[in-house]
Amino acid sequence: MKTARRRIDVNLVELDQVLDSALEAPLSEADHDKLKDALHALAAMLIRSRNTEKTSAVLEKAEDSGADTGTQADKNTPPPSGHGRNGAEAFAGARKVAIKHQKLAHGDRCPECGKGNVYEQKEPKVLVRIVGQAPLAATVYSMERLRCGACGQVFTAQEPEGIGPDKYDETAAAMIAQLKYGAGTPFYRLEQLESQMGIPLPAATQWEIVEEAAQPLKPALDQFIRQAAQSTVVHNDDTSMRVLMLNRDPKDERTGVFTSGIVSVDQGWKIALYFTGSRHAGENLAEVLKHRSAELPSPIQMCDALSRNVPKLPAGVEILLANCLAHGRLRTGNAGSSVRS
Repeated sequence: MKTARRRIDVNLVELDQVLDSALEAPLSEADHDKLKDALHALAAMLIRSRNTEKTSAVLEKAEDSGADTGTQADKNTPPPSGHGRNGAEAFAGARKVAIKHQKLAHGDRCPECGKGNVYEQKEPKVLVRIVGQAPLAATVYSMERLRCGACGQVFTAQEPEGIGPDKYDETAAAMIAQLKYGAGTPFYRLEQLESQMGIPLPAATQWEIVEEAAQPLKPALDQFIRQAAQSTVVHNDDTSMRVLMLNRDPKDERTGVFTSGIVSVDQGWKIALYFTGSRHAGENLAEVLKHRSAELPSPIQMCDALSRNVPKLPAGVEILLANCLAHGRLRTGNAGSSVRS
């Protein structure tokens, strides 16, 4: 049966007074009991935290650990100030506005003392102000028109410079593409958001904008495909994809739509390619490997053992097939490695 521990209330102020008075006169019996109870309580706590070790051993270890902790703390760099807030330099994409002093200029006489001159400081005072706005903002230009009462000739104000001839400029196309393919925002969701902000932007219009803007980028895509074909390791797999309309070959009897992901890995770089259509991952990989240089050794293909992931290559072209061991353990495919031609 465990004995109940006696509660001891320790007042640090009283203990400090007892120690101070001990320098001038002997301890009274009451002060002696206070110090004794405090020391016994401290020893009991240390012993419980260190199992059944002696108090002297516990105190020595505590001193050693405290010294190590202090040494380690000295080695560590203190955390930066600011409580995790972002400084003004972190807002690289913000619009920068330089504000000159309203009354003083560099070299003017100091209005406070009237003796020295004021000079521009290297670091200005910085304020950060963030406002909300729609991802795509619209500007309506109302150009005044004047009509002659005699001849009927109409004179229209000149449009501002730099607005361009297109309703949707290249920055709008880049923002829609970034939201859709970079941030995963569907066209219909962006349509709802812009509508709430008072800017109509139908999902069909967004697709037309992105499709038109993608045409100049096709040479870059072709180059990525050529570079991906030269890698030493390629990963490929399929996932189903739902699209509203797909232009199919009249001879194609397939009904499914897939998005194939192909990741090419080489020393120092990775290239991720995505193909959406009726072709499977193996067929898309075969199209990519058509651009591979004949002088290079056979690449390693990493995929699960599904037959449609393996490309059908022409005679003389080989790959080293390495199937996924995780699928093999789950018995969803045969795991292994083989050479395929």
